[in-house]
Amino acid sequence: MYDMKEIYEKRRAAMIAWMNENNISAVVFRDFEECRSPSVRYFTGQPTDATFVLSADGSNILIPWDENMAKKMALVDTIIPFTRFERDPVQAVAGALKKLKVPHHTRVEIPGTTTYPEFLHYVDALSEYDVICRENGAVDYATSLRAVKDEYEIACTRKAAAITDALIDSLEAGVRNGTITTETDAALLIERECRKAGCEGTGFDTLAAGPARSFGIHCFPPYTAGAFPAQGLSILDFGVVYQGYTSDVTLTFAKGPLTEAQEKQLELVQKAYDEAVPLYVKDVPVRAAAVKADEVFASGKRSMPHSLGHGIGLECHEAPLVRPKTPAEELLKPGMIVTCEPGLYDENIGGCRLENDILVTEDGNEVLTHARIIRV
Repeated sequence: MYDMKEIYEKRRAAMIAWMNENNISAVVFRDFEECRSPSVRYFTGQPTDATFVLSADGSNILIPWDENMAKKMALVDTIIPFTRFERDPVQAVAGALKKLKVPHHTRVEIPGTTTYPEFLHYVDALSEYDVICRENGAVDYATSLRAVKDEYEIACTRKAAAITDALIDSLEAGVRNGTITTETDAALLIERECRKAGCEGTGFDTLAAGPARSFGIHCFPPYTAGAFPAQGLSILDFGVVYQGYTSDVTLTFAKGPLTEAQEKQLELVQKAYDEAVPLYVKDVPVRAAAVKADEVFASGKRSMPHSLGHGIGLECHEAPLVRPKTPAEELLKPGMIVTCEPGLYDENIGGCRLENDILVTEDGNEVLTHARIIRV
């Protein structure tokens, strides 16, 4: 259905246009343990552990740790195994620039996350080039490209969302019929069933917190053998990855009888969610929904200790960031997939968060997932 070669070439073309506008002859993206960048997968299809060097003339080289995996999954001009360069990232980049015939005395940009000692190694090894290492450079531009999803990315996220919705229904059924009684039960059901459905795994460690632990925004440890749900407020935060793209949802299980304070907390979170979602539309400031949610919480003399949402995609936290401090000129665009996740937390009351994934469209938005507050 999708021509992946054409998709990757189109993405690289956007990056190349930026390079030529900014007088950059080659850019380097690295995705290794010390320097993770999902942009390597975005531009090539290689899922992990590789260096990607893209020249301003469009030619490119992938240098993977696993050559066999790259031959199966990557769609690039040339693949050269990392072992060819003694597994030295600086040697690898130098070799790639030579192979690509990148002109000497031109600008080559390496990731802005490169450490200063490693930057010096690049400068020494690439003395024929002007080595650029900066913020707001190529890596950040690639991140901005990834913030607006193409047709393929939206399709993958829709699939992840559909699997997520099926899991939500299974989790609710398991809680009601007694087959889920602990945090571990909930987390392992997600792990098992998402893989049965064709997912690569979960987007992050599932967070399952019974009433004694739900006061934490992100509970630690992520889940235990503790009761789930017990009387009070329990939180379950999870996502599943389909073809690289993750969902991200949070359910609250409210098991009665509840106190007046707990009921008020649930009411405020639901109200904040309901009033924020309509603001996830094109050409509206990204910050608008966050400002609205904060107004709702302020009316109840409460405040939310985290941002209202974030983009999702190849990472579970991507641009844009939905918070009041986001610059007013930053607007939502069709193709962005952004979470809306108002939450309140109290050591005595417990925690409540409601999170869904929202696609900004040309004529409004589409709520892709259907997490909810579940009363049991």
